[in-house]
Amino acid sequence: MTTEVPDSAERRRGRPPRAAGAVEGLREITFSPVEPPSNEIARAIIDYILSGHVAAGDKLPSERQFAESFGIGRSIVREALKSLGLLGVVEFRHGGGTYFRGADSVFLPRVIEWGLLLGGRQASDLVEARKFLEQATARLAAERRTPEQLEAIEAALAAMERAVTTEQFVDADVAFHLAIADAAGNEALGNMLKSIAALLRVWIHRVMSAAETFEPSYREHVPVYEAIRDGDPEGAEAYMRTHMRLAGGRLIDTLSTASADGGGPDAD
Repeated sequence: MTTEVPDSAERRRGRPPRAAGAVEGLREITFSPVEPPSNEIARAIIDYILSGHVAAGDKLPSERQFAESFGIGRSIVREALKSLGLLGVVEFRHGGGTYFRGADSVFLPRVIEWGLLLGGRQASDLVEARKFLEQATARLAAERRTPEQLEAIEAALAAMERAVTTEQFVDADVAFHLAIADAAGNEALGNMLKSIAALLRVWIHRVMSAAETFEPSYREHVPVYEAIRDGDPEGAEAYMRTHMRLAGGRLIDTLSTASADGGGPDAD
């Protein structure tokens, strides 16, 4: 990744001077030598949003305005906004700019931090935490799901099968797991899984972008659905355990490949 940091002494120290007419409310930034500068820009934009300068549905300053305010190249801002878009924090409207979608301010900073730095120990921790959450919700869903909740799980599975783009598959995959969480009938477990939904999107997008086909992942979801449908809690838990083991392995493999290639953090 090309880093567009100018040659001045101030910028070499990682504290670019502010441009005249800078966006009000942006904090000073300090670039780290061990991660892409777009990560720090993404954090600064999140701090700007959470400080009350942007409400849900509001339009953010333009890419050019951010770049001039931070004293950096537009490509770095573009990469930062792309990361925030993948995490579901902002949305891009064709010809109309970037908008804050709104998010729970309690979880958002941690979600952003993990999403930007997903790799190494963070990935291992996420794989482990998700494994226990997903196994528990699958088991409970098999015992408690209503016909309407089962329909939602089935609809998400069907959407996965129909998906032809990575984005379509990711949307359906996340919907599948959140539908199971709803069917589990345990608000605490459901909220924990929902709080990392953005991270699940990063995880799945990273893996599916590197995959040759969606088929293996889709096939792992089918027996989970069938066990929930048949009211088989042991089967639902076992099939979800298998899916988590394979899905976690795929994530670690993609991170290892990116590290070997010298790439920085990427979307799931």
